[in-house]
Amino acid sequence: MQDSLKSSVRPIQPVAYLSMLLLGAGLTFGVVSLTPNAGSSRESTGETNSGVADMNPGMVSPGHVLAQNPNVVSAVVERVGAAVVQIDTARTVETQVPDVFNDPFFRRFFGQRLPSGPGRRVVQGSGSGFIVGSDGRILTNAHVVEGATRVRVTLRDGRQFDGEVLGTDPVTDVAVVKIPAQNLPTVSLGNSDLLRPGEMAIAIGNPLGLENTVTMGIISATGRSSGSIGAPDKRVSFIQTDAAINPGNSGGPLLNQNGEVIGMNTAIIQGAQGLGFAIPINRVGNIADQIVANGHVDHPFLGIQMVSLNPEVKQNINNDPNSGLKVDTDQGVLVVRVVPNSPAAQAGLRVGDVISQINGQIIRDAAEVQQLVEQTGVGHQLRLELRRNGQSQGFAVRTGTLREQS
Repeated sequence: MQDSLKSSVRPIQPVAYLSMLLLGAGLTFGVVSLTPNAGSSRESTGETNSGVADMNPGMVSPGHVLAQNPNVVSAVVERVGAAVVQIDTARTVETQVPDVFNDPFFRRFFGQRLPSGPGRRVVQGSGSGFIVGSDGRILTNAHVVEGATRVRVTLRDGRQFDGEVLGTDPVTDVAVVKIPAQNLPTVSLGNSDLLRPGEMAIAIGNPLGLENTVTMGIISATGRSSGSIGAPDKRVSFIQTDAAINPGNSGGPLLNQNGEVIGMNTAIIQGAQGLGFAIPINRVGNIADQIVANGHVDHPFLGIQMVSLNPEVKQNINNDPNSGLKVDTDQGVLVVRVVPNSPAAQAGLRVGDVISQINGQIIRDAAEVQQLVEQTGVGHQLRLELRRNGQSQGFAVRTGTLREQS
């Protein structure tokens, strides 16, 4: 499967705007730092917490809430804190000896002090999670438990358990973990579809190993595309918050003023202050349910890499002698690669095609294409209107399964 492409928050060359429907597994580093690694496992929402709470999304400002009840944050922490856990992981990494160390010149002078062959080392990580099932089911980020050979879960009361990873979905960065315990405290889930900028946001987690740390802010924005924050390989529209999120917060809950989980803290932008991102809890719950039911998640897949067009991108592409492309429009989404044997390739799509509509909906950027494909599901047909060589053409593409392609 093709490697994922990175993008930057600041304007750069057109290739940096690439987003793709062939989404790879793993982390996106560089511009975005997924708050670090620790053990975790897949879990669906618990019986008493399954489904989305019927809530009214904060019709008053956070300042007004605090004025009416200055202890509202403390009350939320007291109610939810016991259901937030620390997740510590260990993974074994193979180390290779650089070829230069095998050079006779180095051996002559350094002898036995040089490594002589491949070795192994244990890498440890730490993250957060929250309990959604009283029987020990926990939600966290996939990157927290990725590749872990041991997952250790610590409750607020000090009890520790070895966790079993029920499954992970790197495409959305969601994982479910199970620990052998009963009658555990659990969180309540809110409705992330109803969030509005300006509402109160409370984060609880274990940043930098400092357990049970609480920070507060507001919802700064909703619907941030994965490409806009530099993580185009994730199929998530993120919640943006100014509640402080640091390495180790990954997998912890983002809460509203009612103490309901509205998101899973996931990412920060390196070099930025006051910018954190969380996966909406509705999306987390849907993915977790599929993991628990099937052990995996099937994502629909077209098999194209794209760039959103605008006048600047059009000019940069046309002025680049190495692009091999000439674009005659500054609107729509340009196909810059078609994956061999993919649904897009089988339908006849080509590099240089510009997608203008899908199922009659006008397309303005790559994130809209990704969202429509994800909503369509596996095995369903999409009707694409393309501009090719100055003419409009229609194509029918039936989505495949990303997991099978991988």
